[in-house]
Amino acid sequence: MIKELKVFVPAHITGFFEIIGNNNPALKGSKGAGITLDEGVVTSTSISDGTGNISITVNGEIDELNTISLKTVEIIKEKYNLVLDDYDITINHELNLPIGAGFGTSASFALGISFTLPALFNISITYKEAGEIAHLAEISQSSGLGDVISELYGGCVIRLKEGSPLNGVIDKISITRPIYVITKTLGILETSEIIDNPLHQKRINENGSILLRQLMNNPTMDNFIKLSREFAINTQLINEELQEILEIFDDETIGSSMAMLGNTAFALSYTPDTSVEKCNITKINTTGVQYIEKLEN
Repeated sequence: MIKELKVFVPAHITGFFEIIGNNNPALKGSKGAGITLDEGVVTSTSISDGTGNISITVNGEIDELNTISLKTVEIIKEKYNLVLDDYDITINHELNLPIGAGFGTSASFALGISFTLPALFNISITYKEAGEIAHLAEISQSSGLGDVISELYGGCVIRLKEGSPLNGVIDKISITRPIYVITKTLGILETSEIIDNPLHQKRINENGSILLRQLMNNPTMDNFIKLSREFAINTQLINEELQEILEIFDDETIGSSMAMLGNTAFALSYTPDTSVEKCNITKINTTGVQYIEKLEN
């Protein structure tokens, strides 16, 4: 029996989006476009004989703000009628990116668990079914709308239909050469404060649907970053400090915008060079979720 599994889930930056509500959480979500990164979250999940204890840590430490992971475990328990009284479960998420800064880390946490925990109990599920679990956890916590399906597949993902991976429809922009993603985070931004706010929703939806059509008419990386910046400007989410960084990025890269939703500037570039200090520099990920290590008893 497998005792431990490790999986890598790429981070995801949304460039622009449109919120689509639905009373059914599997059908609720967003349309839009974003990119996944070669950096993300490595989740290690292990089970052993025990007394029902569940330990969830982030970089080896308990994070009281991380509600998504336990919710994912609860959804899996309920869905598959798992009785965990005779097991101890240990889950650790390892990441270098900031949480709450527009990198889709909550979706990465949820996917990390949905891709490991069922397998440890010999439950066979598909990629989309694992994604469904993570999406339901995200919606329940108002921590994201479209990160799960994007992280599942990787690349520059265009979300054409909202919902979980079992219901949503995506396409991708072809990436013909390596593209660097340069990011500078100034702080956190609570996703729920934006997506649950009627004024922000109105501005987001007025722009998101229009820009999605424009991207499909010209599906290039240059157009993606251009439309992302237009979205950030029109939704009035860019603060003055972030604007200053974006202007520097504009002179040095293909283009830049604000990560949705986070107090993070991101730029696309064919080189890793930038004059902005203390940036995170990675590349666009094109593989999506990947198992790293499988240990058998």
